[in-house]
Amino acid sequence: MSALRFPPDSDISNNQSILSDLSSCGVMSALQLPGELWLQVFSFLSWRDKLSVRCTCSHFKHLLDKSRPLWRGFSVVLRNFSRYNRPFWHSLAQRHVGSVSVRSGKRKHLKQLSNWLPALDALQLDHWMEGSVDELKLFHWLCQLSITNCSVPLKNGNFLFPLSHQLTQLSLCNVQITCTASQLLAAVSHLTRLTSLLLHHDGSLRVPTLSGILTHLTKLKHLSWTMITYKMLSHDFFRPAHLTGSGALQLSDLQLLNYDALVTKEVLQPLSHLQSLSIFHLYSVPGPTCHLQTWLTSLPQLRSLSVHGGHPLAVYADFLPSSLLSLTLCVDLQPEDLQVVSHRAPHLEHLHLEPWGSSSSLVRHLPHLFPHLKTLRIRHHHVSDGDFLCLQQLQQLDTLEVLDPYFRPDPSNPNWIMYEPSPRLLQLISDLQKLTNHRVRVITSSHREPLTCQCV
Repeated sequence: MSALRFPPDSDISNNQSILSDLSSCGVMSALQLPGELWLQVFSFLSWRDKLSVRCTCSHFKHLLDKSRPLWRGFSVVLRNFSRYNRPFWHSLAQRHVGSVSVRSGKRKHLKQLSNWLPALDALQLDHWMEGSVDELKLFHWLCQLSITNCSVPLKNGNFLFPLSHQLTQLSLCNVQITCTASQLLAAVSHLTRLTSLLLHHDGSLRVPTLSGILTHLTKLKHLSWTMITYKMLSHDFFRPAHLTGSGALQLSDLQLLNYDALVTKEVLQPLSHLQSLSIFHLYSVPGPTCHLQTWLTSLPQLRSLSVHGGHPLAVYADFLPSSLLSLTLCVDLQPEDLQVVSHRAPHLEHLHLEPWGSSSSLVRHLPHLFPHLKTLRIRHHHVSDGDFLCLQQLQQLDTLEVLDPYFRPDPSNPNWIMYEPSPRLLQLISDLQKLTNHRVRVITSSHREPLTCQCV
């Protein structure tokens, strides 16, 4: 899903470049081609290019706006609602836009939004400016709700009750709700269709165990939770009331923020079917005990692991399960640690390598250690040209993402930074693609999902 910040239609300049090119080539008759053919061509364009083409002429505007499949997954970021006129809203309605992020909004904006886009199914309220969101009940098809960075506290969680039979995804990040923790959790527990729950806070929410939530949310697959208030996890922390004996939860993806809690194998037994684990440690300088060792020995079916901070990789590398296919390491590590990882996880297909120190001596070892890699995310600064180009040896690699596509054009002025690929990086990318016969797609700019928070 991608998002663009929309100006009103009346503010979009008429970009005539495409029509000019057609005219100069003497092929204006191309506009007489069947609409189905044009729609096929438009399907290869990015969201931004579709918007540019849409502004070239009324014919293309009509074709694009009437084609719902072309806009599937399209998300709009809205702010300053007074700028948006009737034609603008009509254009969104025509495209059946189903995902919207409202920035610095108020209750009256939700009413306006519900009038024009009543079938909205995904909504984010970012920097909400009022203490109530009761107008959410106007969206009868809303499945995904995200509230982030509220400017004022919300009075309570009652706004969730009218949505109890429709929400499948709920995210509350950096949101202060003035009711008690038990009242908020009672409202969340009524959302029995939830498959994804994200609740990030500053430590003000005191919840001794997740067993109550997991008891009611039986369809939950993804859980992201702030752990700053926990020093030791109780024996029933992950065990809902309906789970007895050696049964396991259906939870498949777990994210834990600000983690530094003591845990035992018995506590983790209900998570034996977990496939994805992300740990964001609370302290950059860890305590004497590496709790991650216990997690890794308790999750035999783990396929994806993401670790940010905490102990050096050497402390727990020997505990990595052989089932791992995806690994993210934003930790302290050495080249010899990756040798251990390659033995423990020989079938690794996806690697995100972002060590605390320099990665210059690591990249050259990757083709030998992880020959099955399909996707790789690395930083390129301080990596030699030869080491970078040796990635051509990864015969199954199809996507490489460069995480630091910026450079300093003037060494004497370190404060001058260009946030774009340097000429050197562009040349390296070109050389790598030639060496791989353009098999490898190189990404230098990532796009976050617009309805997610910025914590992970």
